[in-house]
Amino acid sequence: MLPQATIDLAATLLAALRERGLTSATAESCTGGLVAAALTAVPGSSDVVQGGFVTYSNAMKSRLLGVPEAVLTLHGAVSQECARAMAEGALGAAEAGLAIATTGIAGPSGGSAEKPVGLVYIAVARAGGDSAVRRCHFPGDRDEVRAATVETALLLALAELRAG
Repeated sequence: MLPQATIDLAATLLAALRERGLTSATAESCTGGLVAAALTAVPGSSDVVQGGFVTYSNAMKSRLLGVPEAVLTLHGAVSQECARAMAEGALGAAEAGLAIATTGIAGPSGGSAEKPVGLVYIAVARAGGDSAVRRCHFPGDRDEVRAATVETALLLALAELRAG
């Protein structure tokens, strides 16, 4: 289903989480659960992965993750602010040590001049720590944008773990 390189990266992240005694959660929009799928494709991941949230609609982002209506109204679902709120919401809802969030426009439609297809925000939140957010623009079709988002999300989470 997922490329072996992505599964290997997920295994590396899981090992780093285990080493630090942390659990994880995901909050996904444009990736539709693919980050969680990558993590759970690794045998034995259940000792680290708490769960995940697929929140396509703004209502679900607010209801399940606590994303403030003001964030969605002022900045939109595809924004740095929303990605951060999603990650922090998943962290609390799952009582996890680290959460990864993705929100963006995978295409082929839905883009605008301000927010083109391929624009994605990825956030990583840590319990008791700061949240990191990365703005990305991935080329390609829907599958390529989503695959690149999953890989980048796993890399960002790993970098955040190693940094602090």
